[in-house]
Amino acid sequence: MNSISDPPFDEAYKSLFDKLISNSEEINGVKNEVMVECELPLINLKVLEESDPVAREECKSNIARASQQWGFFQVINHGISSEILKRLMCEQEKLFRKPFHNKTKEDEFFNFSAGSYRWGSPTATCITQLSWSEAFHIPLTDILYSNSSPNSLSSTMEQFATTVSTLGQTLADILAEKMGHKSTFFKKNCLSNTCYLRLNRYPPCPIASEIHGLMPHTDSDFLTILYQDQVGGLQLVKDMKWIAVKPNPDALIINIGDLFQAWSNGVYKSVEHRVVTNPKVERFSMAYFLCPSNDTVIESCIEPSVYRKFSFQEYKKQVRDDVQMLGSKIGLPRFLTYDATA
Repeated sequence: MNSISDPPFDEAYKSLFDKLISNSEEINGVKNEVMVECELPLINLKVLEESDPVAREECKSNIARASQQWGFFQVINHGISSEILKRLMCEQEKLFRKPFHNKTKEDEFFNFSAGSYRWGSPTATCITQLSWSEAFHIPLTDILYSNSSPNSLSSTMEQFATTVSTLGQTLADILAEKMGHKSTFFKKNCLSNTCYLRLNRYPPCPIASEIHGLMPHTDSDFLTILYQDQVGGLQLVKDMKWIAVKPNPDALIINIGDLFQAWSNGVYKSVEHRVVTNPKVERFSMAYFLCPSNDTVIESCIEPSVYRKFSFQEYKKQVRDDVQMLGSKIGLPRFLTYDATA
């Protein structure tokens, strides 16, 4: 029985559940495979403050290497206090406890832009395309430049957004530097009015073995910085296999997005990942997305380029069109040059 705070998944996707029951071949076995749990490469960012230039360069090289080999890594001593993270997680839980009908009126109850609250998968045509989750996808401008009177949620989000933005710029600059490009590209194009914070909740799922919390995808940004609780559920593809990421309470998870893969000409990898559901326990996470403005042109910093030039707006439109038509994202393969696909 759903609580008044849970989205009405059963009601909204009844036809998909009915189809699942009547057609046993549709069962996707999300959790039926044997899953290896691993720890992502762990990088101590405190080393970047050391006076030893060799140690600093080694730290930067480790960041670049993990971005090439894994597309994911985790960082400790990242500059965001555990107090802020714990407080934000607490405020986030309280936010998602609100009645569902209040959450759908986010501009009225929470002073977020209309459309910030999202749940499920509106375009899903089969159970494999359904994401059993709800989220507030909030422009940083709603957090940093709100005209409303501050409350505990907004002030905590503002503290987090300010510090995580600095971390995002630092990591992007390091990755650009290790490609031989000490540029101001990210500081010029990835501003607070183009980046986002996303608060996620994955409710307990009665048929967790059949439904994703978040279906397999890559991120359509430069970098994603994630903080998650200790429930677990994040999985990624490594060496053609799905592996489970072991939660680390002291670390933030960083993953490369599509735009960085295109910008680096495929050197840094935007890796497919997903979230699996849990039959008994809800899961919370929060993510920061380092994004450029819509008119920013993404082009490779190395020639010959694997990908053709495209604007961020063009990329997002192609993703939306594909999801609408096919139920899932295609992403970067749509933007390969002719030579690369010959």
